[in-house]
Amino acid sequence: MDHQTSQVTGRPYSEKKEDGYIIREFFHDTPSFEFVWHRDKEDRVVQATQDTDWLFQLDNEVPQRLSKNKLFIPKETYHRLIKGTGDLVVKIWQKD
Repeated sequence: MDHQTSQVTGRPYSEKKEDGYIIREFFHDTPSFEFVWHRDKEDRVVQATQDTDWLFQLDNEVPQRLSKNKLFIPKETYHRLIKGTGDLVVKIWQKD
């Protein structure tokens, strides 16, 4: 994957489509302020591809460590990533 900064893409990650899901990579050198609260227009299932100390937080919930377990994110629900060490790679399934 190309490592493009958010100044180039407008987003703090790189992504590619693969076999019905999206592979998204977040880089350790991206400033923490780039990981903002947001919501998506579709339901998503997210799964880390490796062990990580990055955290995921849904609105009004305690942050949880991302893992190889699948995590469901309902559409229009505010959520954010909290940066850990190293890069983060996740698989994302969503309805197009």
